[in-house]
Formats: sequence, structure tokens, C-alpha cells
Amino acid sequence: MTKTMKFTRRGLGGLAAGLLATPALGQAPAASWPDRPVKMVVPFGAGGAVDTLARLFAQRFSEFANGQTLVVENRSGAGGMVAGSYTNTQPADGYTLMMADIGANVVGKELNPKLSYEPLTGFTPIMQGAILHAVMIAHPSVKEKTLAEIIAAARAKPDGFVYSSAGVGNISHLAMALMEQQTKTSMVHVPYRSGSEAVTAVMRGDAQFSFPSLASAFPMIKGGQVRAVALGGDTTDQLPGVPSARDAIPGFEAAVWYGVVAPPNMDPALADRINEVFNKVAAVPEVRKAVEEVQAGRIVAGTRAEFTSFLKSEHDRWSKVIRAGGIRVE
Repeated sequence: MTKTMKFTRRGLGGLAAGLLATPALGQAPAASWPDRPVKMVVPFGAGGAVDTLARLFAQRFSEFANGQTLVVENRSGAGGMVAGSYTNTQPADGYTLMMADIGANVVGKELNPKLSYEPLTGFTPIMQGAILHAVMIAHPSVKEKTLAEIIAAARAKPDGFVYSSAGVGNISHLAMALMEQQTKTSMVHVPYRSGSEAVTAVMRGDAQFSFPSLASAFPMIKGGQVRAVALGGDTTDQLPGVPSARDAIPGFEAAVWYGVVAPPNMDPALADRINEVFNKVAAVPEVRKAVEEVQAGRIVAGTRAEFTSFLKSEHDRWSKVIRAGGIRVE
């Protein structure tokens, strides 16, 4: 009886080791991925910059993915964390992916300590997609023309201005929060569900300011419905004459970025295969051109390790802003 028990334990140990060394039950080998359509979850509503980027990837995905399609699914709410909570619980089989965003995938736990997942460990980083210019916009009725004048007016009248964002913890919110902290000003924040809605709020006059991606605001800037005040980083030929916010706030820096993540604990070989496919999509000249011309940004791409390191650096930077501002999502 004793010998039988020892044999059984050795057998079970070997079985467990074998399971750990192979992909999860039902997970296709990495080389054959994908063999059916892949879902890409977008954490904001249709029409915003991240939605546009996801659909750019989807247009060319099948060429490098065994002819399979990339199906975009919008799951907005809670600054991207509705999509994050959903993606975090899906099988790590490569058929549910997510467009990563700062709220859902970097600072979500800082914003909501009750969040059901840890942003930095609750996903498998795949690839950084793109970095886009961020731009502070104003309603045409705002009489202050420069950022320095706006700062002076905000200091003189705390909470006298309203700004819109794409959600609590979104970069359009954090950029304004950083500005408030660095300039010792205070404005009223009104969150919306996407960058396009935040821009529309300024266009309607429901808010005086916002700090969306240039991609979300560019048509309204060109049409005169909103006015570009300052860029979050370097200047761009797409907005000649619009200065960097650094001119008025030394050291200020804010940019919009998106990437691709998968559910946690994905087999590294499968994650590498997905990274390979998305790097090929990102290398398509038409995709790069569209990001540059339509989204006023640039493709990043690169390795999984590079994206992992970037996410950690963003967490370290923006968590300080969140804590200093007492920013929370309930």
C-alpha cells in the first residue's frame, strides 16, 4: 500500500510538471494563432483616438494573421476600467486583447483601491502602439489667449473654469491635474466617456478647456469650433504657431499613448507571436502614415519587454500626480 502511494505521488508530480510546461488546456499552439477572429476591446466609445487606432490595426490585421479578422468591441466606462476588469478575467488564449490606456492599465489601482485587478500585473503586455500629441483646447469665448494668461486668471478666480476629460484618470484628466498642481490653480473637472465627447463639451461651451489628443480635437481646431492653446510636449507642424505648454510651465510634459495587452499569465510563446503580428501591422507604411497624418502621432511598436518597462515608468510618474490631487474613482 505504501509503495502504491509513493508511486501515485510521483505520478501526480510528473503530471503537474507537465501541465506547467505546456500551454493551458484549450489554448492553441502559438505558431497556429489565430485560427478564428480575434476580439480587440477598446476602453472608450467609438470615434476617439484609441478607437481610431484600433480600427487602423484591424484594417490590416488579417494580412499577417492567417486571414483572420480583428473585431473591435467598445466597452467604455469608469475611465477605461470597465474594459480592464473585463479583459483581466478572460482566457489568455489570444482571442481577447485590449487597447491599453493609462487608466485601465497603469494607474487604475491608485484611482480605485477596490479595483478587482492590479493594472501592472493583471495583463500580459504585448506592444506599445502609438504616442500621440496632446493639446490643450479652449472654447472660443475664453478671452485669455495664452496659457500664461489662463493660469493667471485661474489663480485669480479658483474654480472659475471648467475642464472636460475622457474620464477620471484618463491622460486628458491627468494632464490638467498636473497643470493645476504645477501652477497652483484649481478648476472644476467634468469627466465624459471618450475624447470625442470631451472635445464636444468644449465645442458646446459646457467646458472652457480640455487636454485631449490632437487626433480627437484636430477637426474642431481647423473648423474654428475650439481653439488650440498649447501642446503637451514638442510643437508640431500640424499646428503652426501653437506653443508647447513648457513655455509657460517649465518641465511640463503630457502625451497620449496606447498599446496592446492580453489577459494575465499568457504563455510567453503565444504573447511573442501576437507581438510579432502587431509589429508587422505597425510597420505597414499606410498605417504609419495614417497615425502621423490623421492622429498627429507616431507608431512606437517594439518588444514586450520595452512596453513593460514603459508601463512601469508611467505608473511611477502619474501615481504621484494622483496622490497629490487626491483623485479617486468610486
